[in-house]
Amino acid sequence: MDSPWDDLTLAFSRTSMFPFFDIAHYLVSVMALKRQPGAAAVARKNPLSSWFTAMLHCFGGGILSCVLLAEPPLRFLANTTNILLASSIWYIIFFCPCDLVSQGYSFLPVQLLAAGMKEVTRTWKIVGGVTHANSYYKNGWIVMIAIGWARGAGGTVITNFEQLVKGGWKPEADEWLKMSYPAKVTLLGSVIFTFQHTKQLAVSRHNLMFLYTMFLVATKELGGHPLLLPLRPNSDQS
Repeated sequence: MDSPWDDLTLAFSRTSMFPFFDIAHYLVSVMALKRQPGAAAVARKNPLSSWFTAMLHCFGGGILSCVLLAEPPLRFLANTTNILLASSIWYIIFFCPCDLVSQGYSFLPVQLLAAGMKEVTRTWKIVGGVTHANSYYKNGWIVMIAIGWARGAGGTVITNFEQLVKGGWKPEADEWLKMSYPAKVTLLGSVIFTFQHTKQLAVSRHNLMFLYTMFLVATKELGGHPLLLPLRPNSDQS
């Protein structure tokens, strides 16, 4: 008979990210975009450009992992439901009357809840990236680590490329030169889940997913990471 702990972690590992956890991820990502200087003005002058940038923030990790595996980088557009959901979040954040969404997001409990739920999606993305890479390169742990990291934290790299195209790229803020906290902790998670997947780590996946997610939430929220207000530009796009 399974222990209550195993029942809890197994149920947690089977939790669906759609729609509530995905909504939290899109909300945090698009709010990070809106807090960038001039983002609100760009949304009004060129909504298409703003929408495209928001999609990079929301789906950048998946795009980067596709590029690394030589898959179609626009494959994320095939998930129409998620695109519509992310687009709806972008629209209400930038064009809601009286900026009600941003005002509601300014409440600390809302930020804490959204940040915690976003970290849950990070775990799922890392695990999905490691598993997907293993289907191409059996036990190729370097590739698995790279794709797990790209899926979980590649959004910042993609948005840096977008800033380069627009002429607003700042080398000192490049993710390759100075990794942010989300990128570092995602790399750690990718290594751990790769070792677990290749049987180098004698821990069940559902237990590891639960423990790693709790670690993410604790270090992000209890550690006072700058995801919370005042939010720095580009502090948590990935």
